[in-house]
Amino acid sequence: MKKKRERILIFDTTLRDGEQSPGCSMNLEEKLRIARQLEKLGVDIIEAGFPVASEGDFLSVQQIAREIRGCQIAGLSRANPKDIDRAWQAVKEAANPRIHTFLSSSDIHLKYQLKKTRDQALKEAGAAVAHARCYTTNVEYSPMDATRTDRDYLCDVVEAVISAGATTINIPDTVGYALPDEFSALIAYLFDKVQRLRDVVVSVHCHNDLGVAVANSLAVLKHGVRQIECTMNGIGERAGNTALEEVVMAIETRKDLLNYRTGIVTRHLYQTSRLLTQITGVPVQPNKSIVGANAFAHESGIHQDGLIKEKGTYEIIKPETVGYTDTNLVMGKHSGRHAVQEHLKKMGFSLGRADLDRVFARFKELADVKKEIYDEDMEAIIHEEIFRTEDKYKLVYLNVVSGNVAVPTATMQMEIDGTLIQEAGFGVGPVDATFAAIRKITSTDYYLERFAINAITGGTDAQGEVTVQLKYNGHRVFGRGAHPDIIVASAKAYINALNRLEWVKSRNRKVEMK
Repeated sequence: MKKKRERILIFDTTLRDGEQSPGCSMNLEEKLRIARQLEKLGVDIIEAGFPVASEGDFLSVQQIAREIRGCQIAGLSRANPKDIDRAWQAVKEAANPRIHTFLSSSDIHLKYQLKKTRDQALKEAGAAVAHARCYTTNVEYSPMDATRTDRDYLCDVVEAVISAGATTINIPDTVGYALPDEFSALIAYLFDKVQRLRDVVVSVHCHNDLGVAVANSLAVLKHGVRQIECTMNGIGERAGNTALEEVVMAIETRKDLLNYRTGIVTRHLYQTSRLLTQITGVPVQPNKSIVGANAFAHESGIHQDGLIKEKGTYEIIKPETVGYTDTNLVMGKHSGRHAVQEHLKKMGFSLGRADLDRVFARFKELADVKKEIYDEDMEAIIHEEIFRTEDKYKLVYLNVVSGNVAVPTATMQMEIDGTLIQEAGFGVGPVDATFAAIRKITSTDYYLERFAINAITGGTDAQGEVTVQLKYNGHRVFGRGAHPDIIVASAKAYINALNRLEWVKSRNRKVEMK
């Protein structure tokens, strides 16, 4: 008889570690949208943020804890009473709150960053867990930079925090240094030397600096790891984290080798990936596994021939398993409000009357200039109309003159905190002129690091999706805009980035995180 598949817990840190990606800062409403989608996806634990980092982080973690009832909600804290108290205040109203506390354990971190001895760090780790246990039995501890820590000292740390009451022990590869065989050997060593490790949940948190975060996370399952920390699209510090969609689909697809299961509802993976992309403005590379635009595209004649005869010849995952479908025609200008509402429900969007009215009005406007409306078009409309919060800067009017014998000129009217301002800008092209007008109106001159245009769907009447990245004083933010006119889309993207930067600048001081 085949052994029953063991359950692997999925700990999602998109809202904490993922948000540390350059340009990926999210406001409270955006974080709530991600949290709701993660709950729908079926993750076990949502690490909602680092409450002590800022008032904004505290409020977003608190609101997520109050609203999300189907997942455990974790707040991250350094190993000190102030951080732990703040984390508990943020998560205490959750259905199942968790405090996740951490302290470095490697000699390089202790010597140069913390200036602590091993004994000091060991005592602080145990004291931190004991303090967290005053609030809840659901306490997770992470010895930061575990993969570069002396193994015997790491065993001492793990023993100490289990004795203090930690119920989840997370072994992070904080700088993405370990390789699969090496990481497997470390986990096996810990299980061999720390007998009480079998009494708690062992977790791993792998970074992707060497491109092996998913491989490392999968390799250690056979040694007793039962929780994987990951992010959607693999976003996170530097090269990112273990990609949730990859590790989940590897477990799901290779049941012959991986006798495990997760609680993830895989048909929501693609929609979750798209939502994150829309909110952050950070695109997924086309050849990204599972959720990339080319993940289920087959151009080779040999591959196409095989697929026609039998899908399994070249397709190891059915696209619908992860929620991916071909771009389907939604409807046209004669489609009614009820038809639009029903199709949106199929796409996973349930809108109230007021929101539906706004989306339907935009749908009709788009249908007047674009014959065929696709799912991606509807996603863009929803993002523009429903999910953008009140902004400092708003586009009111734009007119551009350009050509090979004209000086590109943009005349623009914007609203800034309710005040209408009009200006004109000149440039080497229509987009450059538009951005010049925006800079004049807003009295800003941030460095434009990235500008990219993509067609949302096929055809010359496709909506253009523009992303821009601005940099100011060490902060990077992405902006996104969509419109059938790519100049208007460019203006929307630039203004969206300005609004994001205003929000980032308004946040309180950030502190160093794992």
